[in-house]
Amino acid sequence: MYVIRMKNCAFFARHGVHEEEERLGQRFYVDAALTVEPGRSLSDDALDGTVDYGVAFRVIEEIITGQRRFLIEALALEVAQALTERFAEIVKAEITVRKPNAPVPGVLDHVEVTVVWPQ
Repeated sequence: MYVIRMKNCAFFARHGVHEEEERLGQRFYVDAALTVEPGRSLSDDALDGTVDYGVAFRVIEEIITGQRRFLIEALALEVAQALTERFAEIVKAEITVRKPNAPVPGVLDHVEVTVVWPQ
């Protein structure tokens, strides 16, 4: 097994509970840690049988920039499920979604949620 990490993938989207979040939108950041069963892809130095980073990025982008979600937890789960469905080689997907401008009554860097799939 090995782990592919995609860090700080950035997207503009309109998720959140408040109407202002939908109207104004903001950046969301995604990290993906994908545990992969390599089969022969490593020894054969072949893309077949492993995860294509470009395709994985597009799967993440499609979900994050797609349908509005109230919860970043729901976004993270949807990304994890979509990646494991798209790539049979992924045995575990750990997805973190960060929301830097979370509407909280205080100062913070960001709010983030991590989902592991399958659980």
